[in-house]
Amino acid sequence: MDTFIYYLSSILAVIFVLCPHEWGHAFAATKCGDGTAKAYGRLTLNPIKHLDPLGFVCCALVGFGWAKPVPINPYNFKNYRKGLFLTAIAGVLVNYLIAFVVYLLYVLFVRFALAEMLTLGAFMSYLGELIFYTLLNIYSFSLAVFVFNLLPLYPLDGFRVVESCTRQINPVRRFLRNYGQMILIILIAESFICDILSDYVEWAKYCDILGYVMYFATDIIGYPIKLAWDWILKL
Repeated sequence: MDTFIYYLSSILAVIFVLCPHEWGHAFAATKCGDGTAKAYGRLTLNPIKHLDPLGFVCCALVGFGWAKPVPINPYNFKNYRKGLFLTAIAGVLVNYLIAFVVYLLYVLFVRFALAEMLTLGAFMSYLGELIFYTLLNIYSFSLAVFVFNLLPLYPLDGFRVVESCTRQINPVRRFLRNYGQMILIILIAESFICDILSDYVEWAKYCDILGYVMYFATDIIGYPIKLAWDWILKL
């Protein structure tokens, strides 16, 4: 596998994963009565409006990341708690839908096009690899973002879900709000360190907490998608 091809596919995959995620938040907020995201130009799939540099790099390199938060004013929602909840989960639901559709494209490409493209010369071979890894990364990144963003840590979507279901004085909610970002930074740093150390010591990969999140995303959360399409394609 060409390293350049893989990282190019990762960059393309991030755009197809994070931008629809943020559009989902903006769309849900607008439908729930808050036009803030639309007023700020976030009701769009334009990558320039959504991508956060650090979150983009993290997602491209390790498979989980974030984009610029969509601005919302929950007090504009027709129903405060319902609007907050629906807006919070909209992004990850879009990611799961993307994973569902892209898995079919991935299977069809592997079955009917990849082998032939690899025999048609250097350019088509590289193009085949690029399409293969882009589809594979869109699928895996979508599931990883789905699980990662549901962690109940501020400022992730999972915290917004907690926020929509609890009162402001709730001690757990206050802890997650005050320390969630710090915990998140520690988890990301720990994952990078474990990834580097795994080349030198075997035990490091077993200490990667976010690595287990990735495994859970692709192997557990993604299993119903594989099962559904495997069943449909056999009909």
